Parts: sequence; C-alpha cells; structure tokens
Amino acid sequence: MTKSENATLYFTDTFNCSQAVLAAFGQDYGLSEDQCLKLGCAFGGGMARQQMTCGAVTGALMALGLAFGRGANDPYSITGITYLKAAELFKEFKKRNGSLVCRELLHGLNMNDPQDQKKIQELELFQIVCVKYVLDAVEITEQLIADGTADYPEIRK
Repeated sequence: MTKSENATLYFTDTFNCSQAVLAAFGQDYGLSEDQCLKLGCAFGGGMARQQMTCGAVTGALMALGLAFGRGANDPYSITGITYLKAAELFKEFKKRNGSLVCRELLHGLNMNDPQDQKKIQELELFQIVCVKYVLDAVEITEQLIADGTADYPEIRK
C-alpha cells in the first residue's frame, strides 16, 4: 500500500489530517502506528480545531523531523537543514493550495461554529478538499525525503 493510500485510509477512518499524514510515515522511522496517531492527535483541525496551520502540514512537518531532524547527538547545523526542508514543504503546499491556514483552506468557514460546521458538512469539504490536502502533504513529503540529503552531508540516512 502506498503512503497516499495509507493516509487516505486513516483520514477516512475518523483520524484527523495530521494523524493521517504522520502515520503514513512514522513507522518507517521506528514509531508505532499508535504512537503516530497519538502524537498527531492534537494537531488536527489546524491545531486542536483552532484552524491555524493545516493539520496535514503539521503532520508532514513531524514526518520531515523524523527524516531530517536534529537529535541529541547531532550537530546544530542539522537544525538549519530541517528548516530548509520545512520551508520547501510550505512553499509547495501553498503553491498548490493557496494557503497553509486551515480556516482559509476551508473557505473561511469556522469549524467551531455550528452554522459553519453545517456548511462544511453540506459542501463535503472534509471529504473533498481536506483529503486533497492530506494527499498533497504526503506527496510533497515523499518527494522531499526522496530528494534526500545529497546537498547536506551532515545528515545520515
């Protein structure tokens, strides 16, 4: 099963966007499925349904951290490399979708307002646009990881 298929299954099985993206990658880096789902839980809905940074993006950031992040015994320079990868994620996601902000991505609707929530449901935004955001985040992250660290010898795979 591909990471995109896996993330889609998580998302359509009631897990949030951040959980879906992180769980598609986390097991490659030694996290269990349950750890990924727990770790990503608070980031859904733009961070705890506050509709800030899109949860698919935060899940992708955590996956990039697993792939490229600085650990306890790593040189500080790795932090900068991780930030460069994150900036590439932001640039491409925004290029594809126009924003990184959950509320903007949901057409300005407030998922915490009952009337707006009803509109979100009627328009099937979670099923249509949010699935796209999850898939975009997975695809971009896969590419960033596949591009690897050839330009960054400090990173070890």
